[in-house]
Amino acid sequence: MTRPVFRHVPFTIEQDRTSEPEYEVRCVSGDGTECGAASGTHGGPGPVEEGRRGHTQESGHRRCRRAVGDHAVPRPAAGLSGPGPADGEAS
Repeated sequence: MTRPVFRHVPFTIEQDRTSEPEYEVRCVSGDGTECGAASGTHGGPGPVEEGRRGHTQESGHRRCRRAVGDHAVPRPAAGLSGPGPADGEAS
């Protein structure tokens, strides 16, 4: 009977430099319930911040939830080679 052999390869998680971060904001102010007004996803913080300023001026709502997301890929630790996602592989 053969036994499985497991090999531990240390990995680091890095930002995928082939994709851009995504920015968005959602209003969590309101009377009794969250407003929920959302910016949608943008490739930079400028449109999100500008939209948020406008919403605050119109509604008086001052509390929001900001989110910045990116894509991450595992890479073998420095000096090691091992299995990992190929460049351009979808995650």
